[in-house]
Amino acid sequence: MTITFLGTGTSQGVPVIACNCEVCLSTDKHDKRLRSSILIESEDKVIAIDSGPDFRYQMLRANVQHLDAIVFTHEHKDHVAGMDDIRAFNYKQNVPMDIYADERVQKALAREFPYIFDGTGYPGVPQVNMHTIGFDPFNIGNVKLTPIEVFHYRLPIKGFRVKDFTYITDAKTIPDAEKEKIKGTRKLVINALQKETHISHFTLEEAIAFANDIGAETTYFTHISHRLGKHADVSKELPPGIELAYDGLKLTI
Repeated sequence: MTITFLGTGTSQGVPVIACNCEVCLSTDKHDKRLRSSILIESEDKVIAIDSGPDFRYQMLRANVQHLDAIVFTHEHKDHVAGMDDIRAFNYKQNVPMDIYADERVQKALAREFPYIFDGTGYPGVPQVNMHTIGFDPFNIGNVKLTPIEVFHYRLPIKGFRVKDFTYITDAKTIPDAEKEKIKGTRKLVINALQKETHISHFTLEEAIAFANDIGAETTYFTHISHRLGKHADVSKELPPGIELAYDGLKLTI
């Protein structure tokens, strides 16, 4: 099973077009971060976790020719805004897209994309099959996903564990009971927004402390703001076994 990082960035701290910060001016490909998302490819399923504003370009850049499902962590714009672009897969595959989300996220999607859910059947409107998820593990084909509840300030959102890989974005606090679901993970992905304190995201220091607590063989940081700094510079500050993820990184699990 393969994991591809479609994006490792965030809308938090996104600069204006004329920004002259060192990250925005960097020529290093590791500093070119689209909004956070991953692609899970198994023997029989291709699954995206989240479809942010960069979804269409991410699919083109990664040459994704087939997509079976999208699983949503939460309803914020930087994680759902690109869902309209599933229509290309509807057209090519001639089937609705399977969408996995909890009830709160489904309500938000209906508000954000009312034309998808109003039942009018307007030609070309994205076609979806909605699947409600809670806290119990669920399967998409041969891929078993275990939801993990974390808190994005006061908003409960979902991370997911697949085999010995765990993906968490937008976390600030994680209950002890949910940490137990993560223990034993060999490859952990967690958000590390910036060095300065933030109300709803792990800082770099907090992410390192969490990684050390879990003790995965390798931890990758994602949901990275340009405020964190350049990939090459930050990488020098990280302990062994902890790395910055980057767009296009592939892992085998």
